[in-house]
Amino acid sequence: MVDLESSEYRKLEEFRFQIRRFLSFSEAAARASGIEPQQHQALLALKGMPQGCVPTIGHLADRLLLKHHSAVGLVDRLETLGLVTRQPSPDDARQVLLRLTAKGERILHRLSLTHHKELEETGPKLVAALRSISRQTS
Repeated sequence: MVDLESSEYRKLEEFRFQIRRFLSFSEAAARASGIEPQQHQALLALKGMPQGCVPTIGHLADRLLLKHHSAVGLVDRLETLGLVTRQPSPDDARQVLLRLTAKGERILHRLSLTHHKELEETGPKLVAALRSISRQTS
């Protein structure tokens, strides 16, 4: 087993604290916008899906680290709120594609601006904490 010095534990704790602080901010911002944090994550995952990735429930489940049936329930709730729609794929009749509605786009846009502003303020602390840990492993 590798020994860790007290300072290494402090660096890990600081990094975890900075991550948790940002996540807490993000959760509060989502709720203030009238949606749940996981719904915000889903909207962002759909809008920011990697190039070449098809916006299906399966891909959404992968990006959010959810089981398929949990992603189905999440999409059901998003659809009920009028934030996403389901559309049959023109290329594969077995696939259903997900798309943000105008309402979903507006909410995500406002949240993304708020998150960018927060990261401008707190991002340097998060980066410094990560760099501190990374120096130990390089």
